[in-house]
Amino acid sequence: MKSTRYMQFALASLLSVGLVGAHADEPALPTVHIYNWYDYIAPDTIKNFQKEAGINAVYDVFDNSDVMQSKLMAGRSGYDVVVASGDLLPNLIKAGVLKKLDRSKLPNWSHLDPDILAKLQSNDPANSYAAPYLWGTTGIGYDADKVKSILGPDAPVNSWDLIFKEENLAKLSQCGVAMLDAPNEVIPIVLHYLGLPYNSKNPDDYKKAEEFLLKLRPHIVYFDSSKFISDLANGNVCVVLGWAGGVSDAQKASLAAGNKRNLVYSIPREGAPVWVESLVQLNDAPNSEQGYAFINYMLRPEVIAESSNYLSYPNANKDATALVEQKIRDNPGVYPSRQVMDTLFPLEPLPLKIERVRTRVWNTVKTGA
Repeated sequence: MKSTRYMQFALASLLSVGLVGAHADEPALPTVHIYNWYDYIAPDTIKNFQKEAGINAVYDVFDNSDVMQSKLMAGRSGYDVVVASGDLLPNLIKAGVLKKLDRSKLPNWSHLDPDILAKLQSNDPANSYAAPYLWGTTGIGYDADKVKSILGPDAPVNSWDLIFKEENLAKLSQCGVAMLDAPNEVIPIVLHYLGLPYNSKNPDDYKKAEEFLLKLRPHIVYFDSSKFISDLANGNVCVVLGWAGGVSDAQKASLAAGNKRNLVYSIPREGAPVWVESLVQLNDAPNSEQGYAFINYMLRPEVIAESSNYLSYPNANKDATALVEQKIRDNPGVYPSRQVMDTLFPLEPLPLKIERVRTRVWNTVKTGA
C-alpha cells in the first residue's frame, strides 16, 4: 500500500471494540482477526461491522509490506483476513499461504469493477485468491506555478519527459526534485520509458536503466517515500515521482497550513504503474467463516465508499463510485479515464536472481557511485 498519510494511532482503540462491558457469564462473540496497512480504512468501519455482524474484530496494523509478508510466510500468524499488495500475491500463493476464495460466500463480489479485476489477474490468475480493496497509481506530483515559471507554459507535465529528460530535470533541480525510494516501482517506470519490458528478466536491461538513472542522479535531491509529502506541501521540492495518495496528502497539508500552492498530480501519458491492495484469507485462518463475513462486508458499495472518502484512494467497487465524494471521483488523478486506465501496468514480482540485480542497481543509483 502506498499510504503515507500523517497518522495518529486512533485505530488502536478499535482493537477491542465490542469487548468493553462484556460480562463473564455472557457467551463469547465469534471473532475475526484482521491485518491491514496502518490508517487504511475509514475510522468507523470496524465498529460498524462489529455492531451489524455481531462479530468481534481484532484489528492489527503494519506499515511495512516486508514485515507483513515475513509474518505470513512463517505461518500460524493467527490472522484470518489480510490486506496484501498485488505484487506479493504470487509468492504468497506459491507458498500455499492463501486460501482460494469461495465466491458463494461473497455475494457482494458482483459489485467489483471488471477492469480492476483484469489488472489484478497478472498476479492472481482468475481472481482466485484476492478481493480487490483500494488501488492507486504512481506518477508525478508537482507545483504547477513553479514548474511553469521554470520550463514555461508548455512544460510536459503529462509526460515522464518532465523528469527523465536531463535538460528539464537540470532546470527543475533549482526548486527541488525528489523520487520514491522504491526500486520495484521506479525501475519498472524507467524500463517502460526506455521501451523495454517493465518486468524484464534480462540483466542487461537493468544495466541500461542504471546508466540512464545515473545521468539523472546529480539533479535529484533525495530518494524517500515519505519525506516528499511535507516537502511538496511546504515548497522544499517542486516535483516528485510519487504516489497519488502521497501527493493528495501534500495537497491537504498545504491547504491546512494556509499555503496557496497549486499542487497537481499527473499520470504520464506513456503509462505508469497501477497497484491494487486486496483482501485475502489465510489457509490457516482460525476463523474462516468470520473472515468471509468481513470481506463480504467490505465489498458493499456504501462501506468501501467511506474508506475512499476518508483516504482519497479509488476503490475497486464499480457500484461505489456514485457514493464517493464528487471532488474525489471527478479527479482524473484518482479515478483515471478508461483511456488512461489502458496505459497502466501492474507491478509484478521478479525471479530472485533478477530481484538481486535490481536491488544492486538501485543501491548504485542512490549512492551515485
